[in-house]
Order: sequence, then C-alpha cells, then structure tokens
Amino acid sequence: MAFRSKPATAGRYSANTIPRSTVSQNSVYVRNFADEYKADLKGPFQFVLMEITDAAVGQIAEDADIRGAIELHSRSEEADPVLGGLVAALFAGASGKGQKSALFADQLSIAIGVHLVHHYGNGRTRTNDRGRGLSRRMEVLAKELIESRLDGDVSIDELAGVCNMSRSTFLRAFRETTGKTAHQWQMQQRIGKARALLLSSVLSLSEIAATCGFADQSHFTRVFSAEFGVTPGLWRRSKQF
Repeated sequence: MAFRSKPATAGRYSANTIPRSTVSQNSVYVRNFADEYKADLKGPFQFVLMEITDAAVGQIAEDADIRGAIELHSRSEEADPVLGGLVAALFAGASGKGQKSALFADQLSIAIGVHLVHHYGNGRTRTNDRGRGLSRRMEVLAKELIESRLDGDVSIDELAGVCNMSRSTFLRAFRETTGKTAHQWQMQQRIGKARALLLSSVLSLSEIAATCGFADQSHFTRVFSAEFGVTPGLWRRSKQF
C-alpha cells in the first residue's frame, strides 16, 4: 500500500497502463506487490510505503472485530484525509529528537491498521462494541502499570495483556472509561509527578525530566508550558514565594 502526503506528477505503467496525471495530496494506492507496476514520479513529493501481509490483515481484523477480512481491495488515487492525518501525526511524533513514545506510536499504528482494514478490506462491518469500558479491576491494573513505568515506557501489548483484551479493544475501552487515550493519561501522570517534584525536591529540571520519563529537559519544558502556560522553572519560582 502506498500513501502520498504531497502532490506530484506521475506516469504509471502496469498491466493496464494509466496515463500521466497529477497525484493529489493524501492519495492512497492499494495493490498486490506481486502485480507488475512502475511509476515515474516528477516534482517534490513525500511518499510512505507500507507492506501489509495477508496474515497481518487477518490479525488486525480479528483484533478490531471486523469479520471475514482477509485481504485489501485494490485502489488507485483515492483521497483519504483520515489516513493522511494519522500518518502525519505518526511522523510528526517521530521527528523530534528522542521524543518517540512507544505508547504514542503504538496507538497510531493500531489506528492506521484498523482504518486500512475497515475501509479497504473485504470484511463485514465491525460489530458494535461501543460503550464497553474497562472493569474497575482492569482500569486499576492498566493505570498501575502505566504509573509504575513513568520513567520509561510501556506498550499497548502489555496494557492489553493485563486486561486480557486485544490491543484495539483495549484502546477503545480505556478511552471509554477514562475519557483519554492511554498516551494522554500517561502524559497527565508525568506532568503531575513533575509538578510534585518541582514543589518538594531540589532536583534540577533535567533530573525531573528524566525521572518523569520525558525525552529531555526541552521536551519537558514544552509539554509543561503547553499545559500551564508557563515554563517549569518560572512555575517553580512562583511557588517559592
């Protein structure tokens, strides 16, 4: 499957030759890699190529309760702004130095997979499990696991595992229960811990950033400032008077 995030001019050649055309932004191509295909691309462009096996399609479908999906239908130049937003968010999250979060990347990767299988797969409509949240016990287990690893990271596989759920089911249930994604809740706890340390410890800002699981002091400062409208250093000094 190919996805283009910027427009380009392309001449494509395959079993059925397609004439030269302008490929629009957020265009999606879904094809079998076994099929003969050639494309001559001209002009600046950004291009994302994702290879998804039949086994992966089946696993994504099973996790997302999409019945009978075993393959993706071929598509050519189909606009998909939803996929465009998901891919842009994934690469934006990976562009900052040292700021890749396993939880954040997991969530987006799962969302991309479910979107592809749901919109381009041959399965039947997803069963309706909206409104299914976590039990109190599962909620406690998931939150305790996140809190115990604030200085590191935790994966969706681990969180789903302690709740005995598939990954996509866990993500929906966690959001239904808490009103936040698992990553948002993780960041909320990191900010809360950092604020407590700013008040009660003599740790430097870089030490607090590391203790709370931020990539570095700069990352900590950006997240804290976005939440409170002031840098952590200024916030700390304001509480000392």
